[in-house]
Amino acid sequence: MIGTKEADLVTAVLLYAMRCLAEGDQHALRAMHFGPKEIEALRELNLADLYRVGALQAHCLSIALDRDVFWPMIANLRATRENEELQRDLIQADAPLEMMRSLFGTGSREYTRLRRMLAVEPAVGRPPEPDEETGHRLWHALSARLTSAADEEIDPKEYLAVQRESGASMRAVWNLVQRWLEYGDVYAPADTVPSSQTASRPASRPERRAASG
Repeated sequence: MIGTKEADLVTAVLLYAMRCLAEGDQHALRAMHFGPKEIEALRELNLADLYRVGALQAHCLSIALDRDVFWPMIANLRATRENEELQRDLIQADAPLEMMRSLFGTGSREYTRLRRMLAVEPAVGRPPEPDEETGHRLWHALSARLTSAADEEIDPKEYLAVQRESGASMRAVWNLVQRWLEYGDVYAPADTVPSSQTASRPASRPERRAASG
């Protein structure tokens, strides 16, 4: 028997109501307007009755959308989906475990699972330092994003943009960002940094701690 969409809706709600009854959730039953007589009828239902619901062409339910709940739920689902997609994109770009743990709290087991799922080749040894031309592009891409002394981190999405702009490996990007945030702009090509830009260069963490002290 092929059920109608109305029958599927009624079956889903009746199953939910039967579970509420079995768990003694009277509050949920009252919220769905199940009174004593409806609850007693609910007790008599069996699996064969639920199967017979498939023959129904209409339903006995009054459905209303709670927009105050719906839109926050949609926003949460969208943010979660985008976050998971970003994690997969970073893993595919060979983001190191330290980076994923720092940005998303990813554990080693989950990191290994994602790499296997995405068929990412295992990293061997330390990543090579970028050549001079790539280093220049990497510095320019990062300096556009880490220009304020208050900057303590970079948005996770920006790592992919920096990699695309510079052509450097994700591991090289991560390593340079950590050095920059720890010690300040130590990688700036001397022939490409105007004096005014050098003067406004972000202070290193030790300098900021000294200033605050």
